[in-house]
Amino acid sequence: MSEQLLDNRPEEAEDEEAFGVAESLVDEVLEAIEAEDASAVDALLDPLHPADIAHLIEQIDAGSRRDLMAVWKGGMDGEILSELDEGLREEIIDNLEPSELAEVVRDLESNDVVDLVEYLDEEQQDAVLDMLEATDRLAVEQALAYPEESAGRHMQSEVVRVPEHWTVGDAIDFLRSDIDLPDQFYHVMMVDPKFRPVGYVTLGRILSSKRSALLADITEDSFRTFHVEDPASDVAHAFNHYHLISAPVVDNEDRLVGVITIDDAMTLLDEEHEEDILRLAGVGEGSLSDSVLDTTRQRFPWLAVNLVTAILASGVISLFEDVIAGLVALAVLMPIVASMGGNAGTQSLTVAVRSIATRDLTGSNVWRVIRREVLVGLLNGIVFAIVMGAIGWAWFGTPMLGVVIAVAMVINLVVAGLAGTVIPVLLEKAGIDPALASGAFVTTVTDVIGFFAFLGLAAVVLL
Repeated sequence: MSEQLLDNRPEEAEDEEAFGVAESLVDEVLEAIEAEDASAVDALLDPLHPADIAHLIEQIDAGSRRDLMAVWKGGMDGEILSELDEGLREEIIDNLEPSELAEVVRDLESNDVVDLVEYLDEEQQDAVLDMLEATDRLAVEQALAYPEESAGRHMQSEVVRVPEHWTVGDAIDFLRSDIDLPDQFYHVMMVDPKFRPVGYVTLGRILSSKRSALLADITEDSFRTFHVEDPASDVAHAFNHYHLISAPVVDNEDRLVGVITIDDAMTLLDEEHEEDILRLAGVGEGSLSDSVLDTTRQRFPWLAVNLVTAILASGVISLFEDVIAGLVALAVLMPIVASMGGNAGTQSLTVAVRSIATRDLTGSNVWRVIRREVLVGLLNGIVFAIVMGAIGWAWFGTPMLGVVIAVAMVINLVVAGLAGTVIPVLLEKAGIDPALASGAFVTTVTDVIGFFAFLGLAAVVLL
């Protein structure tokens, strides 16, 4: 039976990816856009999930996106908009009239509306807010009043709350009554008379318990609250650490004002990890949809920093001009020492930055981690020192040259392990994002120490 079902799948399904959209579909959409065939565009895009439509929009160029918006009148909705990359989202919003934008976001949950409107200009913000119902508008305005990247900015105000003394039967009758429930929710929040959350119950436990059972007797042990001004990154890590599905958010009086859900928490984690990866490479927060000028502006500062560090390393080399002139083999071998140190430093740096981001590297284990990275650098240094020592001797016929590069290799790999761990820790203590600045410092240290150790030893031993 299963083989028969597989054989009966549409042929085009074989061309689809595990997620996202197939290249053939993108080509078909582009052809429909070029032909200004609105019905064909509708037929191609309407069956797709909003995330897939967003993925498709991200794959086409800016001109095609503008043409799509002109042809696909009324097709864009809030779910698609919220799935788009942030920079691209702004581009799409700029192509919408205020009234169109307001219609697009009308059915979104409050946290998604906040995510969309917080970067809009005043005219667009007012147009969107004016189209919302009074309660929704108040929720969005309150969320916008909280600090950026706080729990209050990312919570949704739509939450199911019930008195703490209710029974399962009371809760079921309430949920079945004519009330406006969130589209999706997992927990029913229990509050005391002052609207302070005291626990929550899963829908599964409510449905599987007797009507006479008290909600207080079937609460979840994972219950914890977050303050509206708690950093959103801390909330996301707590979700990951404690395996939370949703959690209440409280104000200064500990009253329930909203809820953070697992999808929002995971989005925050993904954004943080992506940001760290991009910053480690010195490319800012860019994406494939950014323009040439935007990408150039994002990358220029870190290329400039790299130029300064390269000049510093070159300055160290210039101190040993006479040594290099006396033994040309040094000019051939010295990039190897610096390159090995740079790679080793990047390895330690990546581990350290990742551990800081996940809260695994703390004051209680930092010295153990530093000691480990130094020992790893020492052991790797010894192994590669033996290899390069033998190569240097065999290549140039000078035994002491092999000794010099071997010792320099050990020194630089030990320093690389130390710098790759210590520098991001110190930057984090100083309140500087270690992912943003560590790479330039570590590369500078390994280059300078590598060149100085190799050329300095050569000056003492070989000349």
